[in-house]
Amino acid sequence: MNIVVLVKQTFDTEERIVLTDGVVSEDGVKFVINPYDEYAVEQGILMRDAAGGGKVTVLSVGPARVAEALRAALAMGADEAVLIDDPRIGTDEHAVSLALAAALGGADGAGAPTLGGAPVDVLLGGNFSVDNGAGQVAVRLAALLGVPHVASVTALEASGGAARAERDAEGDVEVVEVPLPALFTAQQGLNEPRYPSLPGIMKAKKKPFATLTLDDLGLSPDDVAPKTARVGLALPPARAAGRLLAGDPAAQAAELARLLRDEAKVL
Repeated sequence: MNIVVLVKQTFDTEERIVLTDGVVSEDGVKFVINPYDEYAVEQGILMRDAAGGGKVTVLSVGPARVAEALRAALAMGADEAVLIDDPRIGTDEHAVSLALAAALGGADGAGAPTLGGAPVDVLLGGNFSVDNGAGQVAVRLAALLGVPHVASVTALEASGGAARAERDAEGDVEVVEVPLPALFTAQQGLNEPRYPSLPGIMKAKKKPFATLTLDDLGLSPDDVAPKTARVGLALPPARAAGRLLAGDPAAQAAELARLLRDEAKVL
């Protein structure tokens, strides 16, 4: 089974966000694999092993530092890595999905997705990234490749050219069956991602790692120009100090209603 896992590098969730001139500062920041993408990497490894063989390739778009996240995925057990590193690629979901689609055989929806000349059976990714939470890249990519897409899966099995996925549906479970190739995004609960072992870390240094640019993908800068732009970024205002209301319960309720109406403007 040939599996491709989409990986994004994000801030460590324990990092403190610092803005400098309206831009998130990366000075001294620790980067990690997007936590939801870790579930996807683990699922790819499990599906490869359950199928009795195959290959798991991790694929990402980003600067050179993203190689660290891809190496971590290789240390977990993925087989190969591909990094699309070109500063001419826009950073919005439109540009990223087009670059990924080109790496997977084109963005015209014709034919099954391929990577390195080999047909891809399953594509996996995280439900969304913890940095911007857009959750658009996977569904855009599925549309560009012309393959089925199932989001937020909590269980996934594949055999005989088809897959069965489960996803949360308002407290119930929705079961979706789709033909392969297809793209699935992982939700928390799908599995328990493994920690890279020391032997895995050592082996990762010798596993195939390819770097592509727009020229390799046959795209021009105009093709992957961003369609959206961030016009502002600011931290939320500091929380105001609490206020104690005096009087009996009736007086407190009346004062609370007045404050909500006249000051907070929520009534």
